Amino acid sequence: MDGSVDIRLIITLGGILFSIAGTAAVARSQISRLTELLKDIESRTRAADNRVDKLETTVLSHIQTQTQRVDILAGMMSPANQERHHREAATVLARIEVLERVQQKLESKVA
Repeated sequence: MDGSVDIRLIITLGGILFSIAGTAAVARSQISRLTELLKDIESRTRAADNRVDKLETTVLSHIQTQTQRVDILAGMMSPANQERHHREAATVLARIEVLERVQQKLESKVA
């Protein structure tokens, strides 16, 4: 080889350039396809996040409602309230006994 450029060298270089151009086109196509796939995955992930957020909000609201209900029932069944109710019931029973005795006395006077 005396440093001259022959046809085989030109064909080899042309083949290499053609291979590089083809590889670049395939790479560009793959990158484009992967970019579209990534956008699709991102949109699906955002949609799933939105659904989870809505579900979480609903569940939290339900939990808050149930907590309020339990708090109300706990207040109603507290020992202090139960004691007050028992005293009121005892007072009512005592008054009924007094009224029954008064009624019996009145009936005995009438008879």
